[in-house]
Amino acid sequence: QAQLVESGGGLVQAGGSLRLSCAVPRHTFSRYDLGWFRQGPGKEREFVSAISRTTGNAVYRDSVKGRFTISRDNAKSTVYLQMNSLKPEDTAVYYCGAGSTSYNPKAYNFWGQGTQVTVSA
Repeated sequence: QAQLVESGGGLVQAGGSLRLSCAVPRHTFSRYDLGWFRQGPGKEREFVSAISRTTGNAVYRDSVKGRFTISRDNAKSTVYLQMNSLKPEDTAVYYCGAGSTSYNPKAYNFWGQGTQVTVSA
């Protein structure tokens, strides 16, 4: 079973930046598209961004376009989420998933344990 490991979360003031990392087992990294989701308190898990394994094309939810950038490092089997101009509404546990570029979390086969991002006003 694949184990994805997120890191890089923390507490930041509004307007600040964080870079999340997700280490992915190599056999999983080479086989699947990768995505980031988030889940705020009392909310459902929602799509943030995803990147295609084959084309490198990225998709984003509207509220993070222009602020967040997803990327993948093939040599390190790692996917990143660079988050700039953070807002309090970005506060959530962020999860990386492997399996798809879909907005639907059910399309993903493997997940990490999550990393907390807290943005203070």
